[in-house]
Amino acid sequence: MGEIRDRSAEPEGREDHRFGRCAPLSIGVEEELLLTDEHQQLRPDSERVLAALADRIADRVSPELFAEQIELKTGVCDDAGQVERELKEVRAGVAAAGGRLLGVGLHPREGFGEAPIVRKPRYMEVHQELRGLLWTPPCGLHVHVAMPDPETAVRVGNGLRHHIPVLQALTANSPFWAGVDSGLASARTAVVRAYPRFEMPRAFRDYEHFLQIADEVIAAAGVDDYTYIWWDLRPHPRLGTVELRALDTQTAVEGNVAIAALIQALAAREMEQPRSFHLSREALEESYFQASRYGLEAQLILEDGSTQPAADVARRTVEDARPYARQLGGDDALTEIDRIVREGNGADEQRRVMAALGMDGLLEHLAERTAG
Repeated sequence: MGEIRDRSAEPEGREDHRFGRCAPLSIGVEEELLLTDEHQQLRPDSERVLAALADRIADRVSPELFAEQIELKTGVCDDAGQVERELKEVRAGVAAAGGRLLGVGLHPREGFGEAPIVRKPRYMEVHQELRGLLWTPPCGLHVHVAMPDPETAVRVGNGLRHHIPVLQALTANSPFWAGVDSGLASARTAVVRAYPRFEMPRAFRDYEHFLQIADEVIAAAGVDDYTYIWWDLRPHPRLGTVELRALDTQTAVEGNVAIAALIQALAAREMEQPRSFHLSREALEESYFQASRYGLEAQLILEDGSTQPAADVARRTVEDARPYARQLGGDDALTEIDRIVREGNGADEQRRVMAALGMDGLLEHLAERTAG
C-alpha cells in the first residue's frame, strides 16, 4: 500500500504512461520488512529510522502505512545480481541507522489490536477506510518488470496471473499469527484479503479495457487513482511495469532475489510465447488460496483443468523459465528456488524452528536470517 516510487514524470491524464522508458524486462524489487526492538517485538520506529539514514540510500527506503514497517527498494536493475547487491546494501544501511529488521509475512507472536499508523495524508485516508481491519503489519514482496508498451504489459500480466498460485506456494512465509499456528502457510494472505481490492484480477482484453475497469473501480471506491487498487498483479503505467504484489516477503535477501529472477524469466517467456487460453479468475483465486493454505503441499490447477502438487508445478515452472533466466543473467539465482522445492518454503522452516526452539528461538532465528 506504499506510495509511488518515482514522481519525476507522473502522467497527467489517463492516456499517459511510462511503458518503454526503461529497457524491457529490467526489474525493480520492493520488500516490506518489520521493525523490532532488541527482543524482536514490533517497534513503531519507521520515522526515526528514515531520519537517520545515510544520504546514499535515503531515496531507496520509504515509510509504509504501519509505523512498525518499512519498505526497501532497488532501483531499475538489469539482472538478479544487481537486485541482490542493492537489497543487501539497503538492509545494511537501515541496520547502520539503528533499524532492527524482521523479514517475514507477519510477526509470528504479535497480532490483534489496531497497529500504529504513519500520519501522512495518504495513509490516514487508508486508515479512515479500513479502521479495525488494520490489526497487524503484513509484509509483501513486490516485483516490477518493465514492459515495452501498454498492450504487451496487459498480455504479459494476463499470462503471469497463472503463475501466482505456484509463486505463492514457494514464498508462503507466515504460518504463525498472534503466537499460534494459524494452520495456513501464509496467514498474511488472510489478513490482506480482508482489505478491499486485494484480489486476483481478471484477464483484460487490452490496455483500454484495463483503463476502463480501473476507472470504474476508482469511482466505486472513491479513491484518487489506480494505485489504490491493490490487485495481486497490475499494470503500473506510472512506472511502465507489470507489478506482481501477491507474495510474502522472504526472510533472507537471497529468497527475494530468487523470486524476482523467476518472475523476470516468466515475464520474458510470456512475452515471447503468449498463451491463447486463460483459466478463469475464480479458478486462479481458489488455487491461490490452496497455496496459501497448504504451501508446497497444495494441489494447484493446471490449464487442462487437472490438478498437480505445487512442488511438481514449481519444478516444471523453473525448468520452463530457466532458458530465459540464463539469457537475463538470473540462472544462478534459481538455485535458491530449487532449494525451496527440495527443503520447504519459509512456512516449513518456521515450523521446524518453532518445534525445536520455541517462539523466542524462532524470532531470534528470523532476526539473524534477516540480517544475513
